[in-house]
Amino acid sequence: MSTPPSPPATARTAGSAVQIGALVPLTRPGWVEAGRHLLAGLELAVREVNDAGGIDGRPLELVVRDTAADPQKAAAAVDELAGLGVAALAGEYHSVVARAAAARADALGLPFLCSSAVIDALTEQPTRWVARLAPAQSHGWQIYADFLLGAGHTRIAVAAESSVYWASGARILRDHLTPRGGAVIELDMRALTPTAVCEELVDKRATALLLLVGHPEPAVPIVKSVRRDQRLADIMIGAPAGQPEFAEWATLLGDDSTAIPFLRYLPERLSPLGARVETALRERLAEAPSFVAFEGYDTVAVLADALRSHGADRARTADSWPRVAVEGTRGQIRFSRTPGISVWQWAWAPVQVVDRDPAEPARFRILHTS
Repeated sequence: MSTPPSPPATARTAGSAVQIGALVPLTRPGWVEAGRHLLAGLELAVREVNDAGGIDGRPLELVVRDTAADPQKAAAAVDELAGLGVAALAGEYHSVVARAAAARADALGLPFLCSSAVIDALTEQPTRWVARLAPAQSHGWQIYADFLLGAGHTRIAVAAESSVYWASGARILRDHLTPRGGAVIELDMRALTPTAVCEELVDKRATALLLLVGHPEPAVPIVKSVRRDQRLADIMIGAPAGQPEFAEWATLLGDDSTAIPFLRYLPERLSPLGARVETALRERLAEAPSFVAFEGYDTVAVLADALRSHGADRARTADSWPRVAVEGTRGQIRFSRTPGISVWQWAWAPVQVVDRDPAEPARFRILHTS
């Protein structure tokens, strides 16, 4: 699937386009709302680059491919985009999908700036070709674990589906919480119904339940089941992966969507650039932009700076990661080699723990910051 890539502003520049391949989940089972926000950020930044004259007079153009949360589809898209001659890759939201894309980009020698995927092991081995904007999972989820401890939770159940991403999250939580007096109780969602989850929570005397599962299924049914069980009236539900960030969460759950803390990668106060971009994204999306939309915008801002400085040569773009210094919507972006991380990493984007306000579900409350 390809979205028409040429914004109207390309008419203001001359010469053949410099193309960026964009990997975005636009259809199910991908998280479509996240994909829509990611693409909105990418497209807005491309339009602004072209309004400012493009890349040395050449228009910047997105060539969009739908990954649909499918690693094999993403790998095939990387092969196709590399063959089309794109200067670099951008995007992707799902960690398991981004891993497949990063592996192919590394093998093909194609620069890939990953926008949103957080799994630490984005590639099996250290690579010069891949960089990432989103905080690594270990960084963000340890902050979330500290929030749990600060809120008095020491018996924490995790309702987890089977995937490398969820297993990694559960391990990070266990490794961080156990030495500090916490206990992590794993609930295998391959074997449990939402009703059975409630029984396990009562039996194990958990004070918090974390949703390490997909959205909307089974996350939404689990929340409904727990919130309707009077025995669990005092339990905290959490979603470190960010399921409550998007409007669909509130639409599907109504009042049950609130007071579910999650990780969000925004500063407490946006800079003038961030505020301007927020306004433009809100107009483009017809709703408040998520942090994923800002990640998309920042991805193109970084790639455009690299392309202006080093041309569209793939090797020179990859070699420029350690020299990047770009003012993004959420702070200055620089990449470094971070222990335990195999790619060039922005260390770190701002991290918040927030929830939807029960008094006003469209408003987010900041509960904890890094």
